Amino acid sequence: MSHPPTGSYSPHYTGDFPQQPQQPQRYPQGHYQQGPHPQQGYPQQGYQQAAPGAPATAGTRLSTALILIPTVLVGLMAGLFFAFDVSVMPGLADGDNRTYVTAMQHFNSNIDGNGLFGMAFVCALLVAVASAVVEFRKGRRKIAVWVAVAAALYFVVLMITFAVNIPLNNELAAAGNAAKLTDFSIVEKFKSTWVATNIVRTLLCTVALTLLARALVLYGRATR
Repeated sequence: MSHPPTGSYSPHYTGDFPQQPQQPQRYPQGHYQQGPHPQQGYPQQGYQQAAPGAPATAGTRLSTALILIPTVLVGLMAGLFFAFDVSVMPGLADGDNRTYVTAMQHFNSNIDGNGLFGMAFVCALLVAVASAVVEFRKGRRKIAVWVAVAAALYFVVLMITFAVNIPLNNELAAAGNAAKLTDFSIVEKFKSTWVATNIVRTLLCTVALTLLARALVLYGRATR
C-alpha cells in the first residue's frame, strides 16, 4: 500500500482511502414523479400525491352507520318486548277478560298501523345483514361473524312473530266487540302461548343486542 509523503497532500492522489457512501437526498414526503421506467419513481419537488384518506373516510362512515343502526333498532325491539313482559301483560292478566281483549285489540291495531314500527322491525334485520356482508368484504371477519350471529337470532324473532304472535293477534281482532263476546278462550291462548313467545323474543333480542354491542366495540378498535 502506498502513502503520500509526510506533510504533503496531492489533490490527484488516488490511494486506498475508503470512499464515503453518498447519502440519499431527502425530499418532502408525498412528492413523486414518474421515473424513466414504469417501475421506477424518484422524489420530485412540486408534484403532490393524492390524499389516500378521502375515499376511506366515506367508506368508514358507511360501515359505522351499518353497524350502529341495527344495534339501536334491536335495542328498541328488546325494550318493547320487555315492557310487555314486565308490565303490560301482567297488568292485563290482573283485570277481567273483556278488558284484556279490548286493551290487546287496541295495542295490536296501533302497532300494526304504525309505519315507523314496521320499518324499524324489518330494517333491523336487513341492515344487520348488510353490515355483516360489508365487514366480511373489508377483511374484518371477526366483526362480521358477531353481526351475522346477531342477525340470525333476530331472524328467529321475526319468524316467531309471524308464525305465532301475529296469528293470535288476528284471531283476537276477529273476535270483535269484547262487550258481546261470550267465548274467552282466546284470552287463555294469549296468557299461555303469546306471553311465552314474547319472553323468548325478549331474550333473543337481548342476546342479539349484546352481540351487536360487542361487534361495535371491535369495530371501534379496528378503525381507530
